[in-house]
Amino acid sequence: MPADAKPAHGGTLSLALDFGPLLVFFLTYKGAGWLWGAANPITAMTVGTAAFMGAIVIAVIISKVKLGRVSPMLWLSALLILFFGGLTIYFHDQSFIQIKPTIIYSFFALMLFAGLLRGKPLLKYLLQAAYDGLSETGWLKLSRNWALFFVAMAIANEVMRRSMSFDSWLAVKVWGVTIVSVVFAAANIPMLMRHGLTLGDSLDSDEVGETTPPQG
Repeated sequence: MPADAKPAHGGTLSLALDFGPLLVFFLTYKGAGWLWGAANPITAMTVGTAAFMGAIVIAVIISKVKLGRVSPMLWLSALLILFFGGLTIYFHDQSFIQIKPTIIYSFFALMLFAGLLRGKPLLKYLLQAAYDGLSETGWLKLSRNWALFFVAMAIANEVMRRSMSFDSWLAVKVWGVTIVSVVFAAANIPMLMRHGLTLGDSLDSDEVGETTPPQG
């Protein structure tokens, strides 16, 4: 590769790998619920969770094959999905899969805040994003913004899982949280441009896709 070549972001694929397993969970759960009916919600939950676990394993494999790497965020998301998904199936208790996002968001918020206290923009290493020309100050501000976002998301997930039915929680998780995450990532672009980010001819999904949090 030439020295001045821009590294491949794989942002569109990264976003699909994060969102895909959650969408598989949603569609499988809804499909199983339709097939077996409301009389057997445990079966729908078990089938949906098993599909979720299989999909995240496939996502990790695709990331390794297509991108040549698996981001730390995807690794953590996969491990937690397998762990809490296993608990959900074993105990027939949906609360395990619902609390997983809170743990993911809280963990990354703590990591980013710890890095900021040391003057280190850990998001730069967690996401492994290639932002051409972005200064260290830009990375620090981006890490701060996402740390605050993760805190808000952890709190929101706790409020939702305690106040909503599982079906409502899952719908908001799949559609609402994903949209909010992408919009928040895009909203950071002007700030990043003020700190040296170069986008080339136009902004594409790579710049946004590389900086969305795990959707699992």
